Amino acid sequence: MRDKTPLELGKRERQILETVQRLGEGSVAEIRAQLADPPSYSAVRTMLGLLVDKGWLKHRRDGKRYLYRPAMSRERSQRTALRRLLATFFGGSADDAVAALLDISASQMTEPQWDRLAQLIATAHKEQRRD
Repeated sequence: MRDKTPLELGKRERQILETVQRLGEGSVAEIRAQLADPPSYSAVRTMLGLLVDKGWLKHRRDGKRYLYRPAMSRERSQRTALRRLLATFFGGSADDAVAALLDISASQMTEPQWDRLAQLIATAHKEQRRD
């Protein structure tokens, strides 16, 4: 399976993938019904097929229709996308990525969010030292 990332997906493909992840499983009609300003039935069916080809979705036959479901958990797809983002834009440097995130969002963070971030960093640091 090739290294996949939402960065390789178009806006509508990401929207469809997120819809399938939210539903867990669905037919073309069920997925289309959940989309804002949905494209035609055949366009959704085509994009679902492309997402299957790219490895993001799986499908199974249910009578005359196909049901589509995520090929991996949401958490795994997020980690895969984040690894690719780090490699593509930050040279694999997690601290550069965190610095960029803080640069654009620090003023919007609440005290509990700062506390959680500090705890996550402390926990990761402890675990790293144990290894």
